[in-house]
Amino acid sequence: MNELVSRVAENVGIAPDVAEKAIGMMLGFLQREADDGAVAKMIEAIPGASELVAKFNGEGAGGGGLLGGLMASFGGGVMALGQQLMSQGLGMGEITGLAKETMAVAREYAGDEVVDTVVASVPGLSQFV
Repeated sequence: MNELVSRVAENVGIAPDVAEKAIGMMLGFLQREADDGAVAKMIEAIPGASELVAKFNGEGAGGGGLLGGLMASFGGGVMALGQQLMSQGLGMGEITGLAKETMAVAREYAGDEVVDTVVASVPGLSQFV
């Protein structure tokens, strides 16, 4: 298990396997939605992040039934990701903790400027990190 997964699991209080999947889903979402150059730098800088994206990027994408479809049509983005993470058993507090802890690790490895660019490029993300 890599440092990112360990830190998120411990600091957010979720099981390591849930943390691993949730981080992969979140980073995959950022890879699709955020500024391409900045998110690529960020993911490359975090040890093990590329593998998590490769493993879980497709998890929860699309689907979501009627509610997922409605959220996607009304802005989707961060709200759709939240719905996908909730379907993995996470509550809002855990999702916020996941986002904050993941971005804290990203700042350590990729730097503030890169992470700030990623966050600024995704509407609504700043309220969670």
